[in-house]
Amino acid sequence: MSHRSGQEDPERYLFVDRAVVYNPATQADWTAKKLVWVPSERHGFEAASIREERGEEVLVELAENGKKVVINKDDIQKMNPPKFSKVEDMAELTCLNEASVLHNLKDRYYSGLIYTYSGLFCVVINPYKNLPIYSENIIEMYRGKKRHEMPPHIYAISESAYRCMLQDREDQSILCTGESGAGKTENTKKVIQYLAHVASSHKGRKDHNIPVSLTADISLLSSFPFSFCSCKSSHISYLRVN
Repeated sequence: MSHRSGQEDPERYLFVDRAVVYNPATQADWTAKKLVWVPSERHGFEAASIREERGEEVLVELAENGKKVVINKDDIQKMNPPKFSKVEDMAELTCLNEASVLHNLKDRYYSGLIYTYSGLFCVVINPYKNLPIYSENIIEMYRGKKRHEMPPHIYAISESAYRCMLQDREDQSILCTGESGAGKTENTKKVIQYLAHVASSHKGRKDHNIPVSLTADISLLSSFPFSFCSCKSSHISYLRVN
């Protein structure tokens, strides 16, 4: 995708550099060290290599500082091979455990990738800053695409719901859940922005700057050929498109 000079490339917030992930040296290192996840008071979980098994206990060496500690075998969680680093859908993980899920989400988040699939669900971590991934150009990237053809995004979820509505002639729902400040309202706005764009039958009425006010968004949608319902509580934002 082309972008203007001086502006951030939105693709870095969407796509994973697979050339970096598929590193033979990293794979060899993972195999040789027998890396696993162990509990950590500071990080929740941290990487360690197995040094010796002692019945129900295991001697491990922490990857961060080389310190050797004895861990109960039941507290150890398997680590996925490096090829699964920053995987887009965590349902694909070979070892689907708490440590691996949290690590993948954190790894993607620190790389600017705030959207991650978990089977049918889309996990979103609030970046607390504006990202250049909600423009009209990005909408057009996702328009008409199947979910697996594009990186995780709220637009992909919106596109899937919209297309199912048209093809199956049935109402569709999008449920946004999370704690206060998780980003439910912002993602609801993005769903509305996407639907308003793709459902508009008048090219000249496309608005490059969809209003920030949720009330204004719903008023805007009243002019398009579908109805929209939004219900919100402190932990859930519910959208029905029909």
